[in-house]
Amino acid sequence: MLSLEGWSSVRIAKAFAVKPDSVRHWRWTFGCEGVSGLRARKAPGPDPVKARAALSVVSAVLSAPIADRPSWTLPRLQDEIETRTGERISKSRLSVVMRKKGASAGGGHGTL
Repeated sequence: MLSLEGWSSVRIAKAFAVKPDSVRHWRWTFGCEGVSGLRARKAPGPDPVKARAALSVVSAVLSAPIADRPSWTLPRLQDEIETRTGERISKSRLSVVMRKKGASAGGGHGTL
């Protein structure tokens, strides 16, 4: 709206304590995509290769009935993931990935 009133990118930047380049980017985005282009969105990041590999292995090893499967600790899962996929994932990242997908350590002893 301030652009329509003739404000420069520098003046708008000062008013909102941002850099003029940010204002220029917003103006360009608005010109190309309209208001929808200005909505907040998640920044693109790297493809979650390790997380996807980990989840595929975790799903496979945990699909057996509980009575028929061994106890899986995070270190054992790490090793199994690396054996099957060649990807090594840290315990902390594996824990986060599993929690996001609904799997969690049980029994209070770090087993699944």
